[in-house]
Amino acid sequence: MRSIHASPARRSGGLTLVELLVVVAMVGILLAIALPSFNESVRKSRRAEAQAAIVLAQQAQERFRGNNAAYASSLTAAPTDSPPGLGLPATTAGGYYTLSIASANATSYIVTAVAVSDKSQADDSQCKSMAARMTGGNITYAGCGSCSSFAASDFAATHVCWAQ
Repeated sequence: MRSIHASPARRSGGLTLVELLVVVAMVGILLAIALPSFNESVRKSRRAEAQAAIVLAQQAQERFRGNNAAYASSLTAAPTDSPPGLGLPATTAGGYYTLSIASANATSYIVTAVAVSDKSQADDSQCKSMAARMTGGNITYAGCGSCSSFAASDFAATHVCWAQ
């Protein structure tokens, strides 16, 4: 005859509190490492929105200049207004950047995109502001994380904000 021994207490299939705390701590550490990297990737991808809007303004400027003696000084005014403009919106499609035209004359202009202050792009440390300058038939680019206007020395043939 077999003796009946009391079986030891069996552990239930759940997690203990210590195991749960370890898992929560690991998830927290992973988030602390991954989230800033993810946010920076999103900011970089949104720069494409500013680039596309600047290129659209450049194309509109060339069409405008083909019919007028100088480049347009207004981004938002309609071509039939006085003074005439390009008839483009003042913000990018997603609303992350505001656009403007500066220093427009017969041979040059600057199109600038500046991150909107209450949007996440305002935290872009490298390319909060981006610009393209036409001068003497040449396009040069600029960008910075803390400026709202650009000097001639800021523009280069290639710029980190414009890298593909």
